[in-house]
Amino acid sequence: MSGTSSERAGSGTATDGDSRSQAGATADRRTRVTVLVALAANLVIAVAKGVGGVLAGSPALLSEAAHSVADSFNEVFLLAALRRSRRPADRRHPFGYGKERFFWSLLAAVGIFVMGGCFSFFQGFEALRGGAEEKFSGYVAGLIVLGVALVAEGASLLRALHQVRGQDGGLGGLRDPALRTVVAEDGTAVLGVILALTGMALHMVTGQVVWEASASLAIGVLLVYVAYRLGRDARDRLIGEAADPELSGRIRALLRAQPEIDSVEALFTMKMGLDATLVAARIDLVPGLDSEHVEEVAVRIKRSLARTFPEADQIFLDVTDRPAGEAQESPAATGERGGA
Repeated sequence: MSGTSSERAGSGTATDGDSRSQAGATADRRTRVTVLVALAANLVIAVAKGVGGVLAGSPALLSEAAHSVADSFNEVFLLAALRRSRRPADRRHPFGYGKERFFWSLLAAVGIFVMGGCFSFFQGFEALRGGAEEKFSGYVAGLIVLGVALVAEGASLLRALHQVRGQDGGLGGLRDPALRTVVAEDGTAVLGVILALTGMALHMVTGQVVWEASASLAIGVLLVYVAYRLGRDARDRLIGEAADPELSGRIRALLRAQPEIDSVEALFTMKMGLDATLVAARIDLVPGLDSEHVEEVAVRIKRSLARTFPEADQIFLDVTDRPAGEAQESPAATGERGGA
């Protein structure tokens, strides 16, 4: 007894799908406001840091200016992610555009690495090689600019953390790559400003440029690390990351609890977007079911999965009587029918 059944999870659950879509749109509006607040803060701070860094000749301040410029570009990427990832599925992209969110987040990570981290390393090495002379007025101007930047970056970080706490007890916000990137950027910006303040203050007290150069290098290391973490997460999502083990376990348990299912031979999941997951399962039904009953059972099971797990946006069931060892292979390896 073998066959394949597939269904979009929205079938028969339009109300659940509409409510999920409305909740997602509301969360996106809040995230968009958070990103716009961060963008405005970074643009103003970038100009202030750049002017102050040139006037003061401060490598740490110029590194922070590059950091703010990188963050400003990244906020534009994140705004594009919010707009494009919610487009409905079409013939060319039947699974929707949810992964656009991860693509633009990857570009943001590259921006942090190139525009922020690399420029900070350059400024630090240049200061160590050639030295830097600053007047007292330059120190004062630089410290004032950094103090204002600390307040602005801190306010933007508090706004982002407030939204994270307001979404599913904090877990929902951290799942959103756009909001997670804003939190990482603002948190890194606050630490970067503190490093720059420390380096500039020690340079002013000791007269040794090595302190400010070291601060610039430390900012570069911090930015490269944050870019790596964000980029690795976006890469995992883009190449097809499985759903959380806890969710997969609950889906498997629900399938095994169905009286018509003798065994669940294989279960495959993949995150298709922020709140969309593809579910594909190979199941062995109990003996004695006729073909008409098999179809009815498959439809009922898929609808039960969709109601229980709203994030299961696409559900595919493959009824098979093959040995369990063979069924554990991937759909691509076995050549089994698994498409819509």
